[in-house]
Amino acid sequence: MTKPLFKIREDGKYGFMDAIGEVVIEPQYVEAEDFYNGFSRVRLNDRMVPLDSQGRLLLRQIFGYVGLFEEHMVKVQLVQKWGYMDERGRLAIPVQFDEAGDFSEGLAAVSMDGQYGFVDTSGKIAITPQYDWAGEFKGGLAPVTEGDSSGYINTNGEFVIDPLFDDCQPYQDGVAVVVRQGRWGLVDKAGKLLLKPQFDLLDDYANGEFFDGMAVAVQDGKYGFVSQAGEVVVPPKYDFAGDFGEGLALVELDGKFGYVDKTGKTAIHPGFADAGVFSEGLAQVKDHHGQWGFMDTTGRVVIQPMFDAVMPFRDGLSWVSIGGKWGYVNGWGDWVWRER
Repeated sequence: MTKPLFKIREDGKYGFMDAIGEVVIEPQYVEAEDFYNGFSRVRLNDRMVPLDSQGRLLLRQIFGYVGLFEEHMVKVQLVQKWGYMDERGRLAIPVQFDEAGDFSEGLAAVSMDGQYGFVDTSGKIAITPQYDWAGEFKGGLAPVTEGDSSGYINTNGEFVIDPLFDDCQPYQDGVAVVVRQGRWGLVDKAGKLLLKPQFDLLDDYANGEFFDGMAVAVQDGKYGFVSQAGEVVVPPKYDFAGDFGEGLALVELDGKFGYVDKTGKTAIHPGFADAGVFSEGLAQVKDHHGQWGFMDTTGRVVIQPMFDAVMPFRDGLSWVSIGGKWGYVNGWGDWVWRER
């Protein structure tokens, strides 16, 4: 298993350290992204290039755009066409497609001559391009669009759920978001409507995305929660709500933030100026002086607010910032690394 790496900054250049604060990849890049599925992307001249955990760049060929690795493959663009590169930097599927999606369950959606189909990891056409749009396979089904209607196909390209919706999203653990007349609801893998489309579709928002088995639902500007069974657990009544994490979700009421559990019961009374998602037993919390710290699931502040900005804990550490300087702290609030 690959050890986690954390982005660091020194003198305006970016590199990476391990979980105990040892520098693994020296700060040398003017831009770098967090590692995802074993790779970061760093800026080399005017291109973003994949970087592995050993600090090696995939430089066999430079592309105009390189995506994120999924299932050991990454989509790449050269001029106006797309193909796929493997983890050794080799062009595994030639650049030939008008559009390309990420691999999921061994297949990726691609378009040729305005029609979408799917290829397998060898580059062979698995489902002939014939749809107006196609999404990712999840649980053996993928959303596709024909004309103005969307439904779901199986890996043979056959409709399992007829195109009866205005839009469809990939499945999440056996449940999928479907849209009718600008509202979203839920269907199961048999096509049964678990939740009638009724919630608002918000721009630049993960409508119906489930975290910890629950999804935020918005109606007439108020926020609530639905379960993957299609039950409206918390009717929309809050001014804002965040994603569930470790059984609790952030809610805002009258300008103050607290948490509810999966039954909708108040677990931590709204009283904070701002707060974040629980991760590794801790959540970001902001005091009324504008400083950030962390609290545990009982609402007890365990790392005192002293930071200008913080991020959720990941692999035992949290990124923090004071006075424009970066750092990482552990779950006890001890510094593991600080920018000089």
